[in-house]
Amino acid sequence: MLAAAPSAAVLGIDALDVLVEVHVANGLPQWTLVGLAATAVKESRDRVHAALANSGFTVPPRRVTVNLQPGDLPKTGTAFDLPIALALLAASGQLPAECLLQTCAVGELGLDGQLRAVRGVLAVARHVAATGNALLIVPPDNLAEALRVPNARAMAPRTLAELVAALRSGSAAPSRPQAPRGGSTDDVPDLADVVGQEFAVRALEIAAAGAHNLLLVGPPGAGKTMLARRLPGILPPLDEQEALEVLAIHSVAGLLGPADQQLLSRARPFRAPHHSISTAGLIGGGGWPRPGEVSLSHHGVLFLDELSLFPRHTLEALRQPLEDGSVMVSRAARSLRFPSRFTFVAASNPCPCGYAGCDDRPCRCSVADLERHRQRLSGPLADRIDLHVHVQRVPPRALAQHGSSAPTERSAAVRDRVLRARARQRERYAHTAHGAPSAVPASASVAGAPVLTNAAVPVRLVGPAARLDPAARALLVRAADKLQLSARSYHRVLRVARTIADLDDMEAVMSAHIGEALRFRPVDDAGGEGGAVLATPGDP
Repeated sequence: MLAAAPSAAVLGIDALDVLVEVHVANGLPQWTLVGLAATAVKESRDRVHAALANSGFTVPPRRVTVNLQPGDLPKTGTAFDLPIALALLAASGQLPAECLLQTCAVGELGLDGQLRAVRGVLAVARHVAATGNALLIVPPDNLAEALRVPNARAMAPRTLAELVAALRSGSAAPSRPQAPRGGSTDDVPDLADVVGQEFAVRALEIAAAGAHNLLLVGPPGAGKTMLARRLPGILPPLDEQEALEVLAIHSVAGLLGPADQQLLSRARPFRAPHHSISTAGLIGGGGWPRPGEVSLSHHGVLFLDELSLFPRHTLEALRQPLEDGSVMVSRAARSLRFPSRFTFVAASNPCPCGYAGCDDRPCRCSVADLERHRQRLSGPLADRIDLHVHVQRVPPRALAQHGSSAPTERSAAVRDRVLRARARQRERYAHTAHGAPSAVPASASVAGAPVLTNAAVPVRLVGPAARLDPAARALLVRAADKLQLSARSYHRVLRVARTIADLDDMEAVMSAHIGEALRFRPVDDAGGEGGAVLATPGDP
């Protein structure tokens, strides 16, 4: 007999339909599995046989052929255990075949018949909800992420026997989803803890408002890491589309648990990998391509502390994701594209000893040491960083007065200004995916269109969106000539100035906005634009 059970395979963060066909024929007991299956899929034979036997079902002592259709699509992982078992039961007459017509099953089987969690269920749920009204059958530990998808219909039996009983009786029904909630900022470090560093705090606000990349350079103990870890507290929450993209990436990476609060949160991801991370760990890779840190920080923040300790070839791999908002991971078996549009924040000492340019302590590094340190961050990579901030150590007297003087502005107040600036950008770029930008209400934006920020908007729209007045344009041209700005740097200054104007609730970019944006560009000793870690911001 022949029977089939619908399932799905995950490629990148998307899913494709897979039909599991099982044919049971007379002959010597034999198991044949075809359909471009990886080793983990081929091992399903032993798991399925043991699960069937321990669940009270009969394992047919005949020739069994399993086909995973389409045959040219690579299959990996253990998620095909459950559909293979269901199709085998239907083909051997132990389960009505029509029970499987409006279902999609994924899950690993334990030898005792229990359903165990697999990766990528959220991607499968998105695909099933978008393509039909099938009932998604998943392990209990994957139910929360499956139901996170709007309009998803999912159930999660604990065992194979429980599932078969529900299918036979017609009582298989979807579970109720939980409503998502906004990301809480109560446990996020607050900007009120920062003493001094007004210039750096201003840079954080601009970075949050326009999703601009930020580099903090300063001596040890200046507060670079402290500042960076307070950026999530002033970022706007994820919208529904962004949240599902983030969760899909984390699901594929196997980072979502059954009670993971991230499933119900709208907080943006904040990833801070150690400097010993490999290039594959940062960008993505593995025998079967999986997302790296640049993708796990999608729609969030990627923070690289002690930037000068990262290998240069690892840092250079950041160029494509920073420029394109996605990364292509190519392997012999498959090439997959993962989204990676994140805000890049880095912190570094200005030199090996850490005290170059420090007001209260001399630098002990030689000229050769300084040059080697400068070369850790290449010019092209530094060119992709919008805001370069030199952070000095806070005097002890200021630290002693903290709390007794006027209170420092809290993250909530800064976040309100960031939300207003983001709203202006959302309104301005609402129709960029379908033509020229137009000033339309945010509520009229095209459904499903990406929400662009000043840092991510296409270059062709930067100039029209800036609305430079003549004085601001003249200042920008003079500064570009003096600082020898590249075309990319010219537009990045314009993007930052547009964000500053949005924070000021102004339609046009004025000279003051251009001047403040130019303060965040690095200047080397020769007077031109610098691209090294040691470079410090210059005045316009």
